[in-house]
Order: sequence, then C-alpha cells, then structure tokens
Amino acid sequence: MISVETILPLVKQAMRTQTTAFDELQLPMLIKAAQQDLGIAGVIVPDEYDDLVAQAIVTYCIMNFGVVDEYDRFKRSYDEQKAQLSNATGYTDWGVCHV
Repeated sequence: MISVETILPLVKQAMRTQTTAFDELQLPMLIKAAQQDLGIAGVIVPDEYDDLVAQAIVTYCIMNFGVVDEYDRFKRSYDEQKAQLSNATGYTDWGVCHV
C-alpha cells in the first residue's frame, strides 16, 4: 500500500495545515482507514503512488477530519471516487466474470 509518509504531505496540503500535531496518530490512522475502506470495496491500493487512489485517500481524510458542515459534500465525492475505482480495470482483483 502507498506509505503513510508518501501521502501525509498531500493530506496536510489539501487540509491547508502546516501543524505537526496530528502527524503521529490521527492523520496516519485516517490514511490507513481510507486504504482499508478502499480495500473493502475491492480496490487494490498499490505500493507505488497512484494519483487516483491518492486523491480518494485525501478526500476520505478531509471528510473525516475536516469541517463538519462540509461532511456531506466530501462524502459524496469520496463515494463517487471509490465507486469509479472499484469498477475500473486495473484497480480491482475481482477477475473476469463469465456468464
């Protein structure tokens, strides 16, 4: 999976924060939770950096750490990103279905 160290700066930049107060516990926990949530949806989170997966992780972190009145907007955005990834060739391991 994409390392926390790789994506943490992107999350902080998207949140427009420079503080390190959340770098040790809360933000890494959200990043890992986002990766696990994508995995539950069947999305393979690559070891190497991937823009689409990274954006979904960033959106998940903002959704769960950001301003409460923006939650619904970020939730819709994250759900759409997750759905697109879970239906995209190369991002899942569902295999081919033969009917």
